[in-house]
Amino acid sequence: MNTKAAEELPAVSVIMPVLNEERHLRTAVRRILEQEYAGELEVVIALGPSADRTDAIAAELAAEDPRVRTVPNPTGRTPAGLNAAIRASRHPVVVRVDGHGLLTPGYIATAVRLLDEMDAANVGGIMHAEGETDWEHAVAAAMTSKIGVGNAAFHTGGLAGPAETVYLGVFRREVLEQQGGYNEEFVRAQDWELNYRIRQAGGLVWFTPQLQVTYRPRPSVRALAKQYKDYGRWRRVVTRYHRGSVNLRYLAPPTALLAVLAGLVLGAALHPAFLVLPAGYAAAIVLGSLRSTGLSSKQHLLLPLALGTMHMSWGFGFLTSPRRLARTVIASTAPAPIDPKPTPAP
Repeated sequence: MNTKAAEELPAVSVIMPVLNEERHLRTAVRRILEQEYAGELEVVIALGPSADRTDAIAAELAAEDPRVRTVPNPTGRTPAGLNAAIRASRHPVVVRVDGHGLLTPGYIATAVRLLDEMDAANVGGIMHAEGETDWEHAVAAAMTSKIGVGNAAFHTGGLAGPAETVYLGVFRREVLEQQGGYNEEFVRAQDWELNYRIRQAGGLVWFTPQLQVTYRPRPSVRALAKQYKDYGRWRRVVTRYHRGSVNLRYLAPPTALLAVLAGLVLGAALHPAFLVLPAGYAAAIVLGSLRSTGLSSKQHLLLPLALGTMHMSWGFGFLTSPRRLARTVIASTAPAPIDPKPTPAP
């Protein structure tokens, strides 16, 4: 790319909230710095109170490359870290990346081009789950299958077009400033909630399969269960906060959980015929697992466990989400304003 073309490219700020990410942080930042993007680039890492070597690794990265710097995020909450990093960043395009997310080659260049071509407020693509252990491979297969996550394009792929939400996101700074950034009350589901506000304000959220971020799944059943319980819990908060935002896909896991529980209770108390409900669910996820390819025998055996953990935990979180969470969010003030940053003169 010639110098004139490079000068015309908007400068990009990559924001990254991290907490206990020593396993993947160095690789994640390296993938950002290795992007073939001719415009100016900076990386702002918001440091939560980690209990591992995350802070030390971040300090090393900042010392090694002047494009990397850090800001504190004392609460450790993802939306607070995102807003802290946005406030500390300088450039007109803001790219969100997580500490365990690995950008694929050409990600930033493609996203910046599509922001302009589609006149979009936010563009994003596929959360491409890839495991390293047998369990993580099984979870990755579950997270990229329709039986695992429904028809969510950012999990399973699909045609480019307008979307409710996308994975992570590449934003115009002025859009984030207009919306006041992320709502810090949303410990989870903050992406969906922000994209909902963007769409309500008339902004375009654009999905494209051209953009992929490699995602590392949770390393244990317990960690996966907590992750999906929190997803369900906070999705219920979103539906209470933004009336009319619920759809049938969100109701599938709690419905499945209620059916399984009802079948077990009624089968024990009244008649074994009711056991057809949990048996039918188990058969469905086992049969659905057989459609997955590229897995070892052990990974195939673990896949139904991963699917069941995701469904039941999400459903449990959704059903038990306390109304006080939604009331707290509704009663809270608007998201903290993001101070506009002057765009550097070319």
